[in-house]
Amino acid sequence: MELGFETIGNATLICHDNGPVLVTDPWTHGAAYFGSWTLSHEIPEEMRETIQRCQYVWLSHGHPDHLSAESLEKLREQTILVPNHFGGRIRDDLREQGFNVHVLVDRVWTQLSPRIRVLCIPDMNQDAVLLVDVDGRLLVNLNDAGDRGWGRFVRSMVRRYDESYLLALSGYGDADMINYFTEDGQRIIPYAAAKTPVGRTIARQAEFYGARYFVPFSSMHKYQRADSIWASEYTTTLEDYGRGFESESCTLLPAFVRCDFAKDDKQLIRPKERALLPVDPKEFGDDWGEMLEADEARTLREYFGAIEHLGSVLDFLRFRVGGQDHVIEFHHRRFRRGITFEAPRNSLMTAVRYRVFDDLLIGNFMKTTLHGDFGEGRLYPDFSPYVAKYADNGKARTRNELKTYFSEYRRRDPVGFLRGQVEAHCVRPLQTQSAELLRTLLPSDSTAFRTAKETFWKVRRALL
Repeated sequence: MELGFETIGNATLICHDNGPVLVTDPWTHGAAYFGSWTLSHEIPEEMRETIQRCQYVWLSHGHPDHLSAESLEKLREQTILVPNHFGGRIRDDLREQGFNVHVLVDRVWTQLSPRIRVLCIPDMNQDAVLLVDVDGRLLVNLNDAGDRGWGRFVRSMVRRYDESYLLALSGYGDADMINYFTEDGQRIIPYAAAKTPVGRTIARQAEFYGARYFVPFSSMHKYQRADSIWASEYTTTLEDYGRGFESESCTLLPAFVRCDFAKDDKQLIRPKERALLPVDPKEFGDDWGEMLEADEARTLREYFGAIEHLGSVLDFLRFRVGGQDHVIEFHHRRFRRGITFEAPRNSLMTAVRYRVFDDLLIGNFMKTTLHGDFGEGRLYPDFSPYVAKYADNGKARTRNELKTYFSEYRRRDPVGFLRGQVEAHCVRPLQTQSAELLRTLLPSDSTAFRTAKETFWKVRRALL
């Protein structure tokens, strides 16, 4: 292709300027989340070869469906572009492994070829957005990122372009931790079970950013482990993305698409869908009957004990491994608010040793029970961000380290930081609570439900 882009895999964007120049988040080989996830569709061989010919590789964040170690092994000759995340974990880890890593300066255009330039926006949640200018057309790669204060900046950039494409996570909501249980051992039906028409959310999101086209992105996976395949019921098929899509300003494109700007042509890519059989967890090193060794139990306590915030919001953490309980007490005389995680030994200790606890959560084979009042956000905002984002990836575990962490992101974008706080602590909780209330009162396919959702998006746009 002379000039344009194509999408394939989970969150892989390939940009061309007289040949392939840039690929984002290449997950082409292997599984993710301790074998729980695999790609929903095959990667055509010619596209694998195209990816290997790209000069630059951009990685948005550290989740294994975006930063795939097995896939990166095929790309050792390329220049790896990474966001300027506080803590520099991805930068440091990849350099230690011998990769040529370049850190992109925040919100500054970097020229990659005569007609392609990129601008990277890292955020406090250790995620990032990439804007790609392809000869005067704008590609907005949001991948998994939710607006952490940068939404208004992105919208202002989109307004400068006549032709813009938004690529963003979309789906019913299984691409997160949904494996919750009640205290009597019953699985809690996830929000994704409502299967609110995906196209409606896509249309509102595209209109929120002002994009001319929307490409479903960052949600093309299937579950394959026998202990996580239950979640397959809540994954999103290619046909689901168009359900309910109505917009006067945006056009919905296929998830796998080739846009040739030189020929002004858009073509559907038809990769083969993968047919899967459940895989025994033992194939990935997990035997649910294995118990922790004494030194492993100590490592577990040290890992969570070092994250000071947990002691201010939780009374205890309980880990059930091989039928044996290991309790980390934050308050010796109070056991009202805590979490029980039931997980296999190998994945649990791997997540702890390599500080990738989010991978264990999103794999959806670990069972999680909440004790006490956690509200609609469940593990947010008190557990997941502080463990997986700030501590694991940002290397901020103590109160003083957190203070420095937050101060740095506030310094980079004071107004955006404030908007991010409003979004995280006011808008997003209100959205969750309102959606749950509306679902109990109104059918999700009713005009009243649709009107309420559209009103929320208008208010959100005005606030942020």
